[in-house]
Amino acid sequence: MKTIHVSVVTPDGPVYESEVEMVSTRAQSGELGILHGHIPMVAPLQIGAVRLKKASSTELVAVSGGFLEVRPDKVTILAQAAETAEEIDVARAEEAKKRAEMRLDSKQDDVDVKRAEIALKRAVNRLDISQRKF
Repeated sequence: MKTIHVSVVTPDGPVYESEVEMVSTRAQSGELGILHGHIPMVAPLQIGAVRLKKASSTELVAVSGGFLEVRPDKVTILAQAAETAEEIDVARAEEAKKRAEMRLDSKQDDVDVKRAEIALKRAVNRLDISQRKF
């Protein structure tokens, strides 16, 4: 099977770079599966997992939004934040989840609910990927 080059980049620098058989991720418009030769496109990403299928394995990268650019032989993901499953600090993600849940449960007027919901989604995504629940 032909491969496609994938780069995941954040403002802090590159997070992942490799040749893969297939890229799967969730864009704002829905689930995407990208193979070599895919038509060019740009799509905004949701908080979620990028699944990178190689011959005998699948690697996971947690992304916190961003954009996906597809060309026939290359996929570039420009993410606000991204971590491979191995890089995720589980204790830090669990703490972030607890903080977000406490903010949402507090019912205080000064709590930015939308921001707390997004923080919770990011933390849960990171925990799921670290435990390979995809």
